[in-house]
Parts: sequence; structure tokens; C-alpha cells
Amino acid sequence: MSNSIKEILNKPLVMLDGAMGTMLMKSGVEIGKYPEVLCFTHTDLIENIHKQYVDAGADIIYTNTFGANRKKLTGSGYSCADIIKEAVKIAKNAAHGTETKVALSIGSIGELLKPIGTLEHDEAYDILKEMVIAGEEADLVVFETMMDLNEVKAGVLAAKENTSLPVFASMTYEKTGRTFMGCTIESMAGTLEELGVDAVGINCSLGPKAIFPLAEKLVGCTKLPVFIKANAGLPDPETGQYNVSAEEFALQMKEYAKIGIKIMGGCCGTSPEYIKLMKNLMSKND
Repeated sequence: MSNSIKEILNKPLVMLDGAMGTMLMKSGVEIGKYPEVLCFTHTDLIENIHKQYVDAGADIIYTNTFGANRKKLTGSGYSCADIIKEAVKIAKNAAHGTETKVALSIGSIGELLKPIGTLEHDEAYDILKEMVIAGEEADLVVFETMMDLNEVKAGVLAAKENTSLPVFASMTYEKTGRTFMGCTIESMAGTLEELGVDAVGINCSLGPKAIFPLAEKLVGCTKLPVFIKANAGLPDPETGQYNVSAEEFALQMKEYAKIGIKIMGGCCGTSPEYIKLMKNLMSKND
């Protein structure tokens, strides 16, 4: 792990950013099928969103590259490498002059691996290898919102074998304590610890209250730093508005500090206001 990331992780509190998609929807810009292409068509907008998170106190911001793999970008007119290099550059510009680090965000490929799906492990590895190599100017790689442990393994191996970047990995869980693909928290923790990731976490799907017992279980079965990026509750099916306010979110996330979790941010439905309030509340002495 690089010294700069070690320094970040040694802080008493490490703030991650919040949602990118939520902010894009609020902007009124047509997101379309390829949100990552906005790095070229609306560069200033993406940089401004990153800057808002930096100003809110984020120590690590995620690039706008969640779906920037060659499978999902088919028909976009842009290559994986083009998108990722531009996205890292934008995030670096937004963080310039601060201590905020840039994480290369990598989500699911979008196809299921064998034996459940048809995607071969070697092809998944190659797809993720292309992404991590293109994003080597970032400060770390984060695999997020993953459901299939085999896909995470392919990504971590690709990053470890082809870059020198630190690796964070988080999966998304249901209240049952399993991902949609059936992966348990214990399996994730044991596998990723053995593969040498630098931090392991849970993101998306649920709000802070629902994730909390899952986070307790994760803390109990790993020696790795644990990070959490919860949703702002659940969206209203009619309005799309999430039901946990920034104030409620910050109060609920404060409970995580009591079980030793100090790396946290927000996922769907969160904004810079959530990050700012969370950091302010966490920084206060009880």
C-alpha cells in the first residue's frame, strides 16, 4: 500500500464521497445509457460534483467510471481506456491542492460468470485488467456494489497482478446477510483478506440502520479496515426521493464508530450535504 493511502487510513476518521448518480440526476442533464461518457460531454459538471465532495470533507472521491468496462460501453463511441483516463484526470483536477485521494471506481461487468452465467473467468479478468491498467494514475482501486464473489476475485487479482495500486472491495448485501448471488459476509471477508485487499466493505442496497448488523458481523470476521457506503434509505416509488435525510443519515452512521468503523461515505440518494453533516457530527466529541 502506498504511503499516502496509509496516512489516510491512519486518520481517526476517513470520509468517502457520496453518490455521483444522485447528483447527476439533480443537475437536470440527460444521463442516458452511458453516464461515464459525461466525462467528455459534460466535463465541468463532473468536476464540479467531485469538488463539492472535496469541499464537504471527503478524503477519497470515486471516479465516474462505475460502468466503464468494454462490455457496457459497447456502442458508446468511447473506449474503456479513453473514459477511465479522462475520469481520473477530472477527479485529480477536482482534488488538486488538497489531500483528497482519487479512487478508480469499478462496478460489475454486467454479465454473470460461469457456472451461473456464460462469462468465462479469464474474460472477466481481462476486462477488469483493462480497466485497472487504464486507471493506474488514480491513488487506489475500489471494486464496489459487487454481488458475485468470483467477479470480485477476478478484479482483485487483475489489480494486484497488473498495477501497484492499493485495492478496496465492497459488496452489496440484502437484509438476509447474503448478496443477490448468495455470497455470505464470512465468505467475502475470508476470501478478500486472503487475496490481500487493503480494506473491505459493504455498499448500496440498504440504509444505515439495515446495514449496521451486517457491518457488525463483518467487523467480527476480518482484521482488515472496514468501510461502509450506505444508501439514504429507500426511494419513494413515485417521487424517487430517498427517505433518510442528511441529518438522520449522519446520526445513524455515527453508530458505526462505536464498533470500530472509521471509513464511511454514502451511496444512492446521498449528496455533499450528507458527507458534510456526517463529518461534522463524527468530529464532535460525545
